[in-house]
Amino acid sequence: MSIQKSSLALMLVLCLTLPAFATEMARGIVYHDKNGNLSKDKGEEGLKDICVSNGVDVVKTNKNGEYELSITNDTILFVIKPRDWYVPLQAKTRLPQFYYNHKPEGSPKLKYRGVAPTGPLPESVNFPLKPRQENDQFRFISFGDPQPRNQTEMDYIAHDIVEELVDTDAAFGVSLGDLVFNDLNVFDSYTKTLGLIGVPWYNVVGNHDINFDAPVSNQSDETFERYFGPGYYSYDYGKAHFLVLNNVMWDVDKREYHGEFGEDQIQFIQNDLKHVPKDKLIVVMMHIPLQDVVDRHKMLGLLEPFKHTFSMSAHWHRQDHYFMGAEDGWMGKNPHHHLVHFTVCGSWWGGAPDERGIPHATMSDGGPNGYAFVSVDGNDYSMQYKAARREADYQMNVYAPEQVAPKDAWGTEIKVNAFFGSKDMLVEMKLGKDGHWVTMTRFTGSDPAIVARSKRQDDFIAMVAKERGIDNPDDNTKKKIWQQYSKVLGPGEIGPRDTDHLWKAPLPANPEPGHYVIYVRATDRWEQVHHGKRTIRIEE
Repeated sequence: MSIQKSSLALMLVLCLTLPAFATEMARGIVYHDKNGNLSKDKGEEGLKDICVSNGVDVVKTNKNGEYELSITNDTILFVIKPRDWYVPLQAKTRLPQFYYNHKPEGSPKLKYRGVAPTGPLPESVNFPLKPRQENDQFRFISFGDPQPRNQTEMDYIAHDIVEELVDTDAAFGVSLGDLVFNDLNVFDSYTKTLGLIGVPWYNVVGNHDINFDAPVSNQSDETFERYFGPGYYSYDYGKAHFLVLNNVMWDVDKREYHGEFGEDQIQFIQNDLKHVPKDKLIVVMMHIPLQDVVDRHKMLGLLEPFKHTFSMSAHWHRQDHYFMGAEDGWMGKNPHHHLVHFTVCGSWWGGAPDERGIPHATMSDGGPNGYAFVSVDGNDYSMQYKAARREADYQMNVYAPEQVAPKDAWGTEIKVNAFFGSKDMLVEMKLGKDGHWVTMTRFTGSDPAIVARSKRQDDFIAMVAKERGIDNPDDNTKKKIWQQYSKVLGPGEIGPRDTDHLWKAPLPANPEPGHYVIYVRATDRWEQVHHGKRTIRIEE
């Protein structure tokens, strides 16, 4: 083949393999915005060695703060916030403004509006930063699945959780996906309500946050992009590096989702971590638990060189600690801790309303709805679970009968649901102040209170059905009956599911008759000690 024919063949191959989007070069400056007007003015110097990305490549700015990246007509450019600097925040929502969304023609026409046309690429896409000292020790707030389907449920979040977080000392907050429940118009109230907390708020894409009518998979987050920017990105705070990832892959043809990061995102993670020291704490935040992500081994492989890693997801509406090893695709020296986070909405705002009209929303594992504080100290971390509308020390439920005969004590099991418990938690109990501490045994089962509540719900439905002449109501009939009474009794409750944060131990044999307090203490993996109590009568 001649050189000319070979060149033509190569050009044809390139044309067939290049993406449909035309590429061009974006240029800009990351600079110290001294006067805070979001515009680079004379005397505002560029900042060197700041990372900027197009969602795949990651480059550092030169000595003048300049960068250059290739883009298509559907690219979000973003700066990776370095330590001791902060990006502008939207005034009412406190959403970080660290990105430029380049969509000259805008998003496709969808049920929920996406990004408006941005027009031609600016000559310079600049990113302002302002200095702010960050301590090695700080804490942030983590939410799992707020998931309001309407304004009523958004108000539940406001009164149940937001009000108690106003004026928090947390450095920032993050929601781990399912920010809303399919109605993407609720994004507006969601952002303004969480903005009242007053700290920067980062957001993860969930499977209920996407455009189900997207023509192609990579356009399923168009409305999310309008409100929050890129679906995945990173930033630094203190000595920690945070990766916010999107592992919700929407299959347009099958009209269903699955857990996957995808090649572009994996490439971004790889390029991002090249600029991160190996002794830093890496915190990874996503929506779908790693156990359900088909290419998790690729992401985990990129984390393995780092000594200190931790990841969080949500999605399951229960709490689970996983300590991942080779069988999970993790080949690091020490197990990787992956937390499946409990949820703000609990069991989708199910259950009887309290005196304020807010459903108790207890999850299927018996844990109350709530949120967490994650405390970071250099490259180490710990967590504190916080149940909504409860005191901070409410960390468990203790289950025991009201009365036991002395001769039956040894055969009577006391059960404890330590809501944030894991396999390395030590749970102990004693009967009375003068009793001896006994180590309780961890087991997998159903929370007794959830079992009892589920039975009461079933009994109520059966009673109503019988009054209507139906002895064996089918699922559709049960659903209709509950819907008729839901305005009074609240949304239907989810049934029990097995959980492994349960512990049990028998009462001591032949105790003296009397009224007692059962004391429980639980020491978690961070040496934090939590306490619970329950009264019991030992009498015939």
